[in-house]
Amino acid sequence: MRRIFRFLIPPKEWLMPVIILLGALVGLTTYALIESKAVSYLSDDPKTCVNCHVMTPQYATWLKSSHREWATCNDCHVPHDNVFKKYAFKAMDGLYHASVFTAGLEPEVIRMREAGVEVVHNNCIRCHQDQVVDAKLTATVENHKSNMTDRKCWECHKEVPHGKIHSLSSVKYYGKVPSEHQETVPAWLENYIENLDTKNEE
Repeated sequence: MRRIFRFLIPPKEWLMPVIILLGALVGLTTYALIESKAVSYLSDDPKTCVNCHVMTPQYATWLKSSHREWATCNDCHVPHDNVFKKYAFKAMDGLYHASVFTAGLEPEVIRMREAGVEVVHNNCIRCHQDQVVDAKLTATVENHKSNMTDRKCWECHKEVPHGKIHSLSSVKYYGKVPSEHQETVPAWLENYIENLDTKNEE
């Protein structure tokens, strides 16, 4: 044990540089954890998704959808087989997202990777189990069985829950979304609509 301890302690001439280097490393890591609000990623709050990476279109469209009453981002986008798989998937996906955002490589339109596609599809079925096995739908909807086994849910339900438009340029604000910037309708369009309504009332 003493040998290991001695091995880890640097020689006297290296002691101060090592202390400074470790201090800088701890300081930068602490800063990164605080700035990225790392602890918030353990929660299920959808606002977490717009902490640092560019998910405003997804957040804004979810906020206006019926799904917001029933499902958070994690309900759809992480596995629910067990708690270990859930947080392992969140960690891997989060690390990928953080790397892409930090490097400035985020695409104009964000698309799910293959692992994410499978997770979301399985969660659609998990939440909508009653509709999937509904005998009435099977009898009345053409190709219902093949549609629910051979295709992804959103091949038919294309606008659920994120609508048609997902690109970064489709929203006014991107990155962090403070409460005063959550409105995605441009001011000029809002004024135009108000003036139009006023004219119609006259």
